Amino acid sequence: MSTWRQARAESVVDTINPVLKNLVWPSPSDETPFWKKEFPTWDVSVELPADVEKDSDLMHIIHVTAEMAPIAKVGGLGDVVTGLARACLARGHTVDVMLPFYECIEKQHIIDLTLITTYNSFHDGNWILTNAYRGEVSGIPVIFVEPSNQFFKGKYVYGGSYDELEAYIFFSRACLEWMQVTGVQPDIIHVHEWQTSALPLLYWDMYHHLSLKRPRITLTIHNMEHYGECRQEQLSKCGLDGAIYATTDRAVDDRTIGHNPERLSLLKGGIVYSNAVVTVSPTYLKETLCSGWLSSTLIRNRDKYFGVLNGIDPAIWNPATDIFLPVKFNAQKLEGKKFCKNYVQKGLGLPVESAGRAEGKDVVNGTQQKVPLVVCITRLVAQKGLHLIIHAIKHIEELGGQMVVLGKAPDDRVEREFKDLADLYNEGPAIRILLMYSEELSHMLYAAADMVLVPSLYEPCGLAQMFGMRYGAVPIVRRTGGLADTVFDIDDHSNNHMANGFVFEGIDEGSLNWALDRAFSLYKNKPDEWTGLVRKAMERDNSWNNTAGNYIEVYNSVRVRDDSS
Repeated sequence: MSTWRQARAESVVDTINPVLKNLVWPSPSDETPFWKKEFPTWDVSVELPADVEKDSDLMHIIHVTAEMAPIAKVGGLGDVVTGLARACLARGHTVDVMLPFYECIEKQHIIDLTLITTYNSFHDGNWILTNAYRGEVSGIPVIFVEPSNQFFKGKYVYGGSYDELEAYIFFSRACLEWMQVTGVQPDIIHVHEWQTSALPLLYWDMYHHLSLKRPRITLTIHNMEHYGECRQEQLSKCGLDGAIYATTDRAVDDRTIGHNPERLSLLKGGIVYSNAVVTVSPTYLKETLCSGWLSSTLIRNRDKYFGVLNGIDPAIWNPATDIFLPVKFNAQKLEGKKFCKNYVQKGLGLPVESAGRAEGKDVVNGTQQKVPLVVCITRLVAQKGLHLIIHAIKHIEELGGQMVVLGKAPDDRVEREFKDLADLYNEGPAIRILLMYSEELSHMLYAAADMVLVPSLYEPCGLAQMFGMRYGAVPIVRRTGGLADTVFDIDDHSNNHMANGFVFEGIDEGSLNWALDRAFSLYKNKPDEWTGLVRKAMERDNSWNNTAGNYIEVYNSVRVRDDSS
């Protein structure tokens, strides 16, 4: 390297990050994997955006949910609850989240945890002693509901030894009981998924006839494939008469009509009884009106059914401040992203093209790295296009790229299949399959990736493509649901101003190949255009600040303006 180039390289290294000189590069042989090292505490509670304009017509919103990021996160539901709650707080509204106090929650992540109420809530003929605690998570007030029975005990959010359906029905009533006992009357009770879809039934057929008069109910359906199938006697354990809901216009599971016994669907009951029903993208709304057994119910309730795109929290997902990244970066200063890529490559034992003092000679010389890194961060379930993920592993290796798959499979058969693939590929030079979930590693992978793959068969909204874009990973997605609302193909000249990724239509390997081949070609042959695409993806506003206003409009359309019922 010439003296001038060496000086320039050292200057860029110094500019990127003062700590880069002291950066310890990871290795697969490290006793502690690089994503499990100690990280600084990330207090986002003080990072509610100050520049958000406050709404003039403020309200009190309580989310009743089975998940909340980061303390009880399994999938995107947890991210949505936290992101939407923080966005509404930033706009001036009063927001609380009510969450089961799962035994697995790490209490050190809760600020000022305090017992606030001890009360009884009904289940199966008995009144169960229940504690309510208040604490703060990510700047959001959270009320944790802890029954004295076995509900919500176990090592994980889901899959305990108790009857999960009965536990969530109990939780739905316990939240309303707490509001009645304490006299809290929010404007909006926002329930999510089948787990809390019994609450609208309990509210309108029980608690609204008692002391709760003001609240109105909004239900968000994050995935229409989870129905909350329920026997009449299970619903009856909360104090309602399950038999009266076994009608087509209430909560009977239409697929079981004529069977013995017929069953109920909590999600259908929630749709019927809520004042407003939201699903998580405009395209998914259209899809659900046209297919699936719930489509007839949704059509009958079309006037209160809305499609609101999810967002991401720009404080939690920000490559310029992310505590999990070895080097920070932004759309104007992309050099740090290349170092993140080198860091992850070395930590996973993948070949790093560049070498030299900063493990990034190609970065500081301004040349394009020729081996693209593709990441796929997902639950390994059929919805996510498992056959396409498996094909991508093979095709990306053939194209001379690298790929990292991060995710868990709840199905043992799928887990074994991917374990066999991991055994086959993980010692090689191109593929890493990590059958686990790590919030820390997911941040690092998005920062390291050149491309993020989301080949879902259906996708109500999808957050992976948004996280990827925020961190400069160009999305490669199948056109469905929220993916169709957020990613626009660079070769679609009718939408050229929106172009930010690569989109394919079919569910076959050839369709996926077409998208991957185009992405790899642009990456390798037109580096300047690729960099422009990366910047364009990063600058797209997928934040909750941009979309929370749509939820506020839904809330305002159903809320009560005075004390009348």
